[in-house]
Amino acid sequence: MADLTIRNLIDRVTSGDIRIPAFQRDFVWEADQVAFLIDSIYKGFPIGTIVFWQTDERLKTEKHLGAFKLPEPKRDYPVNYVLDGQQRLTSLFSVFQTDLTPEDNSWVDIYYDMESANNSQDTSFYAFSEGEDDPSRHFPIRTFFDTVAYRKATKALTDEQAGLIDAVQARFYEYRIQNQTFETSDRNEVAIVFERINRAGTELNLFELLAAWSWSDDFDLIEKFGDLQDRIAEHGFEDLINERDLQLRICAGIITGETSPSKILDLQGEDIRNQFILIENGILGAIDFLKRELKVMHFKMLPFPGALVPLSAYFASKKADGVSYSDKQRAQIVKWFWRSALTRRYSSDVTERQAADIREMKSLKADENHEFRFGTFEIKIDFEKNRFSAGTANSKVLILMLANIGPHSFLSGGAIDVTKVLKKGSRHEFHHIFPKKYLESMGIGPREANSLANMCFLIRADNNSIKAKAPSVYFEDISANNRDKYLAEALCEYTDAQLSYEDFIRLRVGRLMALSKKLADA
Repeated sequence: MADLTIRNLIDRVTSGDIRIPAFQRDFVWEADQVAFLIDSIYKGFPIGTIVFWQTDERLKTEKHLGAFKLPEPKRDYPVNYVLDGQQRLTSLFSVFQTDLTPEDNSWVDIYYDMESANNSQDTSFYAFSEGEDDPSRHFPIRTFFDTVAYRKATKALTDEQAGLIDAVQARFYEYRIQNQTFETSDRNEVAIVFERINRAGTELNLFELLAAWSWSDDFDLIEKFGDLQDRIAEHGFEDLINERDLQLRICAGIITGETSPSKILDLQGEDIRNQFILIENGILGAIDFLKRELKVMHFKMLPFPGALVPLSAYFASKKADGVSYSDKQRAQIVKWFWRSALTRRYSSDVTERQAADIREMKSLKADENHEFRFGTFEIKIDFEKNRFSAGTANSKVLILMLANIGPHSFLSGGAIDVTKVLKKGSRHEFHHIFPKKYLESMGIGPREANSLANMCFLIRADNNSIKAKAPSVYFEDISANNRDKYLAEALCEYTDAQLSYEDFIRLRVGRLMALSKKLADA
């Protein structure tokens, strides 16, 4: 731990010694936040420690420091990358430096209010755009470390004002910023330190970190993933685009067979560059399989997104037309999917289970007669006690189970469009078989009414028509020619209308359990 003066900080940045690594976030502080930092320094308050990573190995991609493009170091090595304190460091440099020209005009200068109350609570510093300040009252502190500019700015002040400003300037000359230098050539250690620093705030951006590691003149990971995002969106899985951590797990799973953070950070740029076609085809092949064979029409329908990792490993290929599969292989993958969903396999110990399933997928890919070692099959979804909420994993499993039957809406007979299920504004696709309003009139509350076992698909018009009608009433509105068919597709029977709610739930839970075992081939 050491102290750093503001003057030292400015000189080290302008010399190219202090730099911003590509995996750091952008400068995001507002002008008022900068003014508040300046006021804290003026009052002698601590502003936290700045942490540097000192290394002899320059990164191939770096960021600007705020609006400033950093100069090349005056000496080759070492350089110091900012791991923590970027917002503070950028603010101080931008406020006080006068050597570099910003690349945009968005910066707002900070001024000291010579008529401020000057107490510990109220601020004495304000951010003003050009022309907003009052020269007779507001002094530009950007001149504090530029002798010529400072002398010129104080020339018009009264003796009293000049004395006041000299005292304010002295506080900034005297202020010491704590800083700590972390010296290593091990990038895994850097990642761990960066992650721990940021754990209390925004999560570590592993994607930008890995992009910095893998960059080359002919390969930009961020650009490559940007192109892949367009193709993912074309396949209807646009919500996967924002799941960078999941995409990195897929990268590691395909290349190394494991998905732990250490494996992700061990990835070599050359490996990613050489095998990116495997990653691309793996993701797109997995998406196509989910849509075609399992009716998972978009990302939000996937109960446990971690299942994409081993599935992508199966479809990873350098062939332009992707990986073909036999009926035996298809059946094994479908069975694996349902067993994983119904046992909530990816709700815990995800890293270990992904690695195990990747091994199984590779064995199946090599031998169509390979049978997965599934272990004990125990359904972990309670269709009676679990409550329906479209965003939960258990509800998504139920939705997929019913979607794979190919249901029709009760009254109109309209086919349910599973591409709309879970999409924003399409919650009307779900309906309580025993309507909530009807159950409320029977003294049954919303918690019991929202049981998974009481849910089915209905289009909006049918839903509006049914409203609070009892099943004994609206079942009669279903076309007699198709009544049994439409009800069966929802795992219901015509005689259910005469049952009590409790008896109906018990029966439908049994039907859902039977369907679960059929899908999982248990």
